[in-house]
Amino acid sequence: MAENEDLIATIVGIEPGGRLAEVVAGRGDIMALTQQTHDGALTPDVPGGISHAERAALAWRIAKINDQKAFEDHFEAMLEKTGAPYDAARLADIWFDGGSDPRSRALIRHVDLVAHSPKDATRGDIELLQNAGVADDDIVRLAELVAFVSYQIRVAAGLQLMQGLA
Repeated sequence: MAENEDLIATIVGIEPGGRLAEVVAGRGDIMALTQQTHDGALTPDVPGGISHAERAALAWRIAKINDQKAFEDHFEAMLEKTGAPYDAARLADIWFDGGSDPRSRALIRHVDLVAHSPKDATRGDIELLQNAGVADDDIVRLAELVAFVSYQIRVAAGLQLMQGLA
């Protein structure tokens, strides 16, 4: 597995041997699959048209939208490891709308829409990505990234709530 094998446990602050650690250990299969999906969504062997730097920056943006500082730090560090070009790093800035680059504008618009209110996304939103030159395979990759990061944040939030009750 990747170096962040226990990412959610680290972010949540799950103490080894504690009550919550026992609960999580009972679902070790899900946690392992979650980490594998993290690696596949953020650092796949073949990134397609969305680079590792762009993936990390967009994930960082999603963490910011959800006000999840620990995930922000994690994705920022991932972005730094890519040797992030300035353009990719700008994607993480929640005040940046993509500037004059139609592809960046479309990626940001879509990530913001789906991270804020996924139920409002329509076929027209997919067409905006296509019109900006985003290939269909990359639209699927983008959807996977947004869905996974949102899931990961919610799993950590749920575990934090459970930890508070333990």
